[in-house]
Amino acid sequence: MERQAAALHAAATATDPATGPESRRIGRLAQLFGFAQFEFAGALAVPEGRYLARGDAPREAQSVLVVEILGAPPAAARRRRRPKRSEPDAVPAPLPLTRVTAVRADHPFDAEREAARWLEQAVASDGPLEGIVAEGIELLNRALHAHAASSADPRFAEAGAERATTVRIGYGTGKEVAAGRFSAAREVDLGSGSGSRRQRRQEKLRPQERIAAVLGRRERIDASETLLLRARADLDAGRRREAALQLRIGLEALLVELAGALADPGHEEDMATLEARRAEAGEAANAALHGDLDDQRERNVRELTEICERVLRRRRLLRG
Repeated sequence: MERQAAALHAAATATDPATGPESRRIGRLAQLFGFAQFEFAGALAVPEGRYLARGDAPREAQSVLVVEILGAPPAAARRRRRPKRSEPDAVPAPLPLTRVTAVRADHPFDAEREAARWLEQAVASDGPLEGIVAEGIELLNRALHAHAASSADPRFAEAGAERATTVRIGYGTGKEVAAGRFSAAREVDLGSGSGSRRQRRQEKLRPQERIAAVLGRRERIDASETLLLRARADLDAGRRREAALQLRIGLEALLVELAGALADPGHEEDMATLEARRAEAGEAANAALHGDLDDQRERNVRELTEICERVLRRRRLLRG
């Protein structure tokens, strides 16, 4: 498994079918690998390249992230140019396209028939499709988070599949996928069909109306909302320690900010549950300061985060 992923990572140098170790590497590259591919308008923070990714445990899934920028404009001159006149009817300059390929290096296919069957099953229903797309986006967000931490960039923003101009599921040889290419692929429309529960929930919340209300100073965003969004992002990205720390302060803020906010039995019940279980959030955060969470504390963090989200969601829906 590790040799397969490493071979993909080194695919750019495996071009000469010579004898010896190099030919054995090319033999591994002839296997077929599934992938999720995303194209984003503009450049992402992660530089171009191939990145070998491993799971937390030694034998967990391995994957390769391939980042390629297409149609990038020439590098700007180092000297700052004087401002020039801008014409009102000027055509906007074209943006580069960032192609991100998340290769499932730990699940190679030995035959194209097997790969084709996997592809057909993957796009046949929402469940498998959403799982493969989420897996690819999670890998990209791991890279974005690592870049933000290493560059000390506080404006870190995760990517979402809905922001991609194109999303593909497919398969290809190791040499193909290491260059962002493929043998076969399907473009998928994540906005069609029934969609995920989270997508349907976001549609119900009608965020555009709230944007107008917040910008017009008719409504404000509570601190608990921002803190709990960060906790959710950390949970979804597998950053359990960070999620526990964010949850503790987010829950405390919510208990103050939303106390008596709604005359609703469900709201009162959830707030009472959070009050009764607030110590669990504190224990998980204290444990996170010293290391990773055990399974029970992780479950507590997930359950409490979901209850907090339900409280916030109910308020938005009932306020209209």
